[in-house]
Amino acid sequence: MTPSTGRQKHLAYFAWIAVCIIWGTTYFGIRVSLETMPPALMGGLRWLIAGGLLSLYVVARGETLPPRSSWAGIALLGFLMLGLGNGGVVFAEQWIPSGLAAVLVATSPFWMTAVEAMLPDGDRLRSKVIVGLLVGFSGIVVLVWPDLTLGSAGNRRFLAGVIAIQIATLGWSLGSAYSRRHARTDNVLGTSALQMLAGGLIMTAAGTLRGEWAQLSFSVRTTAALAYLSTIGAIGGFVAYTYALRHLPISFVSLYAYINPVIAVTLGVLLLGEPFDARMTAAAALVFAGVAIVRWTNPIEAPASGFKAAVLAHRTDAKRVES
Repeated sequence: MTPSTGRQKHLAYFAWIAVCIIWGTTYFGIRVSLETMPPALMGGLRWLIAGGLLSLYVVARGETLPPRSSWAGIALLGFLMLGLGNGGVVFAEQWIPSGLAAVLVATSPFWMTAVEAMLPDGDRLRSKVIVGLLVGFSGIVVLVWPDLTLGSAGNRRFLAGVIAIQIATLGWSLGSAYSRRHARTDNVLGTSALQMLAGGLIMTAAGTLRGEWAQLSFSVRTTAALAYLSTIGAIGGFVAYTYALRHLPISFVSLYAYINPVIAVTLGVLLLGEPFDARMTAAAALVFAGVAIVRWTNPIEAPASGFKAAVLAHRTDAKRVES
């Protein structure tokens, strides 16, 4: 290993740590933003700002954005992975703790495995994978069972939040499956920028239809949270993730998905006073056990946003060229 290679390796590990921290804190940032901002407009503003900044960066580097012929596919990914995916998380965090939202997002591999199994060229379900799915979803049952048996408004909102997260993870999984087969691999930054803009426009349109503009207000705290989500949370995380993937194995980098919930739960409990009781802990343990079984038996990457899918598609394409 040359000195420059060793330095790149060390920087890649620092980048991976940054990914764990940055994406673990975004759940906290979303929860804080919702204190004065309605969900759809908050998500729309976040991705419009992030996409606009990234587009300016791409143009400033002398590169071009993807041609119009690819906009339809990019818009579809923006809808699935940001409109449904991120939007589902934002809506859910109105009613469930931010740390718990991060735990439930970890079920993405379940939906990714199911989506792939239904596609003609996808991987078929194996017995161990089915066991993992049953274990993981039993955690969700443990989590929501009291809310299914009790009919108060608070219980219904909690249940709605859990369902919103599952819709979000299904959206991500559908988008990931599409991205694996159709994502552009020659312009990752430009594609990511347009996906962010598409997702932002979709969420802003949804907020407009829901009449959210009258509810929109800003405080120092929520403005800072939105700025963090739009810059460090979106673009900073993307840069760190890209660098880590370039120099470290995908199997290692993907472990961030297990660390993010720990950070999110810790921040939620310590800084927001969110509950995380024994039932939630047991449910989280079952979810993570199921995820571990599924990933080790059938290691399918399930990116958590559009730009992650684009980077993974780019990395997969590069590996094919190198081999």
